[in-house]
Amino acid sequence: MRKNLAAYRYIDEKVLPLYIPASHLRSIEDTFTQEIAAPTGFAAVAKRAIDVVASLFVLVFGLPFYLLLALLIKLTSHGPVLYVQDRIGENQRPFKMYKFRTMTNGNNDRAHRVFARDFINGQCKGNGNGNNGSNGNIFKIVDDPRVTSIGRFLRKTSLDELPQFFNVLKGEMSIVGPRPPLNYEIDHYQEWHKRRLTVRPGLTGLWQVSGRSTVPFDEMVMLDLYYIDTWSLLLDVKIMVRTLPVMLSGFGGY
Repeated sequence: MRKNLAAYRYIDEKVLPLYIPASHLRSIEDTFTQEIAAPTGFAAVAKRAIDVVASLFVLVFGLPFYLLLALLIKLTSHGPVLYVQDRIGENQRPFKMYKFRTMTNGNNDRAHRVFARDFINGQCKGNGNGNNGSNGNIFKIVDDPRVTSIGRFLRKTSLDELPQFFNVLKGEMSIVGPRPPLNYEIDHYQEWHKRRLTVRPGLTGLWQVSGRSTVPFDEMVMLDLYYIDTWSLLLDVKIMVRTLPVMLSGFGGY
């Protein structure tokens, strides 16, 4: 079987579940449904301290940049600057997640609900429009007419996620962790998928630095489970360091 090169670039080859055929997935579900404890003791305190200090730094010193992006959003489309969305956090607790608005105001989510269902169930074949050196499929709604001109730039560079530092400061998210899903996405989860919800969700994670929208859903979950099972402060630092080049290049962002 050909390996997922997006994941292989950043993850040790020994993570065999990332490379097994989908037909063998059921036989290893027990491996992915075991309970793994979140960071505790000093590790948990240190992770939270990094979250708080880094969030305060970005929010305080990045304020002029936040204001510039807010102005660009207001000048290029009607509607609020921020988009507040219900997401599912640690242990399936709901919370309000903040983003810079990247779509025209007043859109419904019907198209995304259909896409999410097909993506999670492995029925989304991707559109084959890889860029930035990607020659694989893209598992994302590309050229979405609902996205504004400035919104395309914000999404490609992930700058639309910057307001989530408020969520990090509030303790609803961490800087590094699995991305928080929407409630209707969980309706299509298999049981082993749900273990990615046992830790605090993050702004960035292994998925973001391993191909983003070029990675199929099951492999995205496996990346999250690898992160949970092998978590360390050093791993968090490595992911944060790798995130900036991905943002600047726009690889896998749509």
